[in-house]
Amino acid sequence: MLIVCHGLSMTMGMCEAEDKENDHPLPRKLFLMKNYKRMVNTDAGEMRVLESYGKIHERRLHIGIIDMEPNSLFVPQYLDSTLIIFVRSGEAKVGFIYEGDLAEKELKKGDVYLIPAGSAFYLLNTGEDEKLEIICSIDPSESLGIGAYQSFYIGGGANPVSVLSGFQPQILESAFNVSAADLTKFFTRQHEGPIVYVGESHAKASSLWTKFLQLKEDDKLHHMKKMMLDQDEDEDEDDNDEVEQKTSWSWRKLLESVFGFEIKNNKKVEVARKSPHSCNLYDRKPDFKNSHGWTVSIDGSDYAPLKSSGIAIYHVNLKPGTMMTPHVNPSATEYGIVVRGVGRLQVAFPNGTLAMDTHIKEGDVFFIPRYFAFSQIAANVSDEPLDFFGFTTSAKKNKPQFLVGANSLMKSMMGPELAAAFGVSEDIMKSILNAQHESVILPSSVSH
Repeated sequence: MLIVCHGLSMTMGMCEAEDKENDHPLPRKLFLMKNYKRMVNTDAGEMRVLESYGKIHERRLHIGIIDMEPNSLFVPQYLDSTLIIFVRSGEAKVGFIYEGDLAEKELKKGDVYLIPAGSAFYLLNTGEDEKLEIICSIDPSESLGIGAYQSFYIGGGANPVSVLSGFQPQILESAFNVSAADLTKFFTRQHEGPIVYVGESHAKASSLWTKFLQLKEDDKLHHMKKMMLDQDEDEDEDDNDEVEQKTSWSWRKLLESVFGFEIKNNKKVEVARKSPHSCNLYDRKPDFKNSHGWTVSIDGSDYAPLKSSGIAIYHVNLKPGTMMTPHVNPSATEYGIVVRGVGRLQVAFPNGTLAMDTHIKEGDVFFIPRYFAFSQIAANVSDEPLDFFGFTTSAKKNKPQFLVGANSLMKSMMGPELAAAFGVSEDIMKSILNAQHESVILPSSVSH
């Protein structure tokens, strides 16, 4: 996915600037999110984050893009921010700590899933031939304020570095009850980065994580303590019992102190069977649909985990040559990602001047502040629809106010008062407002 990466300083004045992609001036791209950071970059995948900027927000969100190669793993970690993930393409398995146990959930294209801040998790691309692409919202309201978000890696070594490596050797020796030499080996094995290949087909695959993921769900925690032992190929059989005992205690201390597990007498640890379900955006019936396109959304009443996050999700499909009629979100800021097609985005300032008029294409990310009027227009020069997905900063059902159209706010207010506000007769007012027989998604004559 292409991400626009030019810098931008948001100002309210000097709005006019030349759009280099076109032969006519367009207002500066105030509401495009164009500064991104590559937070993770390995041979097996990457994560890029676009940070919110400016002050016209009632609530800020960052937008993350995760791309993972087939048979790859985002290693166990926890974040200082809540993630809401949307599987744009591919299949995944997410494993995380839920009520003190390990839970695993299979995700497919269109699935939405929430990972709370502070909950340890890992993410696996289960597709053998297909890349995994995830779009996620990152809520900075719980963050430490030292970046877009902060990862705390559970497992790690030279790269990534485990959060436990920050303690002095004496503390870790006491905590793990093993020697400094064993701990040095324990914390320096991994060097492939936060996203690694797994599986026998990859020469660079981390055998530690590969062995872990090949286990049955029930056995993962039981055998987790043995994984470091499997790396010790140079150890002779006489030393294996001692190393196994020390390594077992290492993993036991790690799981008990970080994950909150109790492992006694090498018994299997029960894996959580009940965990929050996922919700699929593509399985839902459109909230609105006509011959020009459709819209669909998921809020807290549809997917309970969204209630605590205060975030909802939407998806819009506009056929070529159509548009969303000018509308306003009275209860939320809207963040959108163009996932297919090309078009235009227009936003108006409160004083009735044009705030932004820009061409948008696949990979572009925009935000629309609460109360600002805007319209998305699908280009008529392509057979592809304009398809965009995004997040709104309220878990309640989003009820946009459409300013124009058959079911518009203006149509509802039609009367002598509105006519007086425009300085026209009521008959003229009615003739203007009754001319449009369609609503929400309309044909467009805007040129591209």
